[in-house]
Amino acid sequence: YLKGEGLYKDNRLVLIKPLTYMNLSGAAVREVLRMRNCPPERLIVVHDDLALPVGRIKIRERGSSGGHRGIQSIIESIGTNEFIRVKIGIGRSPEIPAEVYVLKKFTPQEREILNEAVESASDAVLSIIEKGVSRAMTEYNR
Repeated sequence: YLKGEGLYKDNRLVLIKPLTYMNLSGAAVREVLRMRNCPPERLIVVHDDLALPVGRIKIRERGSSGGHRGIQSIIESIGTNEFIRVKIGIGRSPEIPAEVYVLKKFTPQEREILNEAVESASDAVLSIIEKGVSRAMTEYNR
């Protein structure tokens, strides 16, 4: 996995991007949590979501995978679904199977929307750290 570390308002942050297939990404998350002695409830996962319109941000405090294989891998690997998720909507086409749709290239218009959404997701993570998940959800879940 790729890893970056830093501080934000006296909070130590470790960012990782698993380099495995999505359905195996939980192993990297488990390893970092173990190495850092970090409880799962302090984990924030940023991921794509087919159920949300392109560019929409949604924060969830916990829950099922919703069919997302990467999230399911994390749940199985760390043994709990009690971690925060920041979802970035990628939309869905009814004509294209989900497993094909998630691998397709975005249009230039979608790319522009998603670039802004990634910035918003970054801000959402910082809001969670600063204000707590409940206040961040009020701010971003519209």
